[in-house]
Amino acid sequence: MGAMWIVLLCLLAVTTLTVVQGEDPYLFFEWNVTYGTIAPLGVPQQVILINGQFPGPNINSTTNNNIVINIFNNLDEPFLVTWSGIQQRKNSWQDGLPGTNCPITAGTNFTYHFQVKDQIGSYIYYPTLGMQRGAGAFGGLRVNSRLLIPVPYADPADDYTVIIHDWWTKSHTTLKNILESGRSIGRPAGVLINGKVAKGDGKDEPLFTMEPGKTYKYRICNTGLKTSLNFRIQGHSMMLVEMEGSHTVQNSYESLDVHVSQCYAVLVTADKEPKDYYMVASTRFQRKEITATGIIRYTNGKGPASPELPPAPVGWAWSLNQFRSYRWNLTASAARPNPQGSYHYGAINITRTIKLANKATKVNGKRRYAINGVSHVDATTPLKLAEYYGVADKVFKYNVIEDEPPTSIKEVTLQTIVLNMTFRTFIEIIFENHETAVQSWHLDGYSFFAVAIEAGTWSPEKRKNYNLLDAVSRHTIQVFPKSWAAILLTFDNAGIWNIRSEIWERRYLGQQLYASVISPARSLRDEYNIPDYAQLCGIVVNLPKPSPYTI
Repeated sequence: MGAMWIVLLCLLAVTTLTVVQGEDPYLFFEWNVTYGTIAPLGVPQQVILINGQFPGPNINSTTNNNIVINIFNNLDEPFLVTWSGIQQRKNSWQDGLPGTNCPITAGTNFTYHFQVKDQIGSYIYYPTLGMQRGAGAFGGLRVNSRLLIPVPYADPADDYTVIIHDWWTKSHTTLKNILESGRSIGRPAGVLINGKVAKGDGKDEPLFTMEPGKTYKYRICNTGLKTSLNFRIQGHSMMLVEMEGSHTVQNSYESLDVHVSQCYAVLVTADKEPKDYYMVASTRFQRKEITATGIIRYTNGKGPASPELPPAPVGWAWSLNQFRSYRWNLTASAARPNPQGSYHYGAINITRTIKLANKATKVNGKRRYAINGVSHVDATTPLKLAEYYGVADKVFKYNVIEDEPPTSIKEVTLQTIVLNMTFRTFIEIIFENHETAVQSWHLDGYSFFAVAIEAGTWSPEKRKNYNLLDAVSRHTIQVFPKSWAAILLTFDNAGIWNIRSEIWERRYLGQQLYASVISPARSLRDEYNIPDYAQLCGIVVNLPKPSPYTI
């Protein structure tokens, strides 16, 4: 196996030389995915580990690095990983969704190879099959700025990743069976911070240490299944500096609402009495608040953390106002030397408006979630493979939902949802939430401008309230109860891309779709060919390989 791995790496390097011309460094990783038993809430349970770690290892990269990860699936079930927020420019082959990739079958391995092209920021990875995300195999993925690109703050003394998430004591298989039976997985049993909860008995080891007088970066990411979490640090304010790949205006916050799959980077200065302090993560928008704590220790600290925890905010109006305080830093450079604000998205004409309304429903007596009257089901052949091999018509139908939700829905249907997006058009997407639960939506392959969230029902007149100057460019957006959210973006990244609810039981039961973005030129300038090492499955297994794209 070692010799095969070396040969594969050589093939990957030679292939990539033709694409990136050997200019950008490579990072190589080998991950062994296994089951393990831990008891983060005091109840021994099966989890999924990467190289024996829970959460998984942190990936530390720099803009334009080529990342090569050889994953050995030692589980007794298929496995896939997605790299949430990494845009995979021209390369949806590496996105790690059932619509783009064949599963890594038990006892086999697959090598992801992607470039963090023109990106900086804080991201996460997690498994995408079944309810495996509820068992682990998730972690942080950071993309640092290149040394030649100025960052709008002084270098921190250290850079910490904080993974917060809700947690169930049931196995991922049990959670899946609950959903298959038509029920909800309910509320979490607890909340974890980097896989742990402080006991508060004076014996807790610190998760992080700070030297007095120095400033540290904390990247806070919610990898949970369904719960928005509020994060705060006892006695310390947090200066927000980056959000999902964008530098932000540097406002100070006492706490941050971090919705599912969102990431925030903050600066924290160790300017308080030297002792222990609690990090706190607590559930939001639930009847019963669940709280987890973790220790931050000053290096010369004397004394335990105070048992009095800072309170969480109340209600979603507070969270909405916090969203409205976020602003794109127009003068800061991101991955490239030019300022973020040099892209004037507010001056581009909208060519298409798509309204996506989520709905909780039942089909054949079982719980499902739908978009515009259709509940998505994954096809047995990955959609990207079906398109590439010219057999899409045998796998799915395009545009089974309209751009407008139906005024009334008599019966929800189960179908694979794929929307055609015209290449390089500027599109407005409205997420409408007529339910009483907070939603969290994510778009693969892109970042978008989150221009508005408001209560009520969207209409074209609402555009006058859009932030068309300095809305943050990001890849997830929350939608509050009985509210809507608007995003703007150019669909200029050819491939097939998942638009999904990050509330994982909703996604599993149908609240997702795919956007097909095809370049008419069929050129390597717009999209890479299928990798030679790509796994095949479904109806394309024995088909002849299509002619490759050329320049």
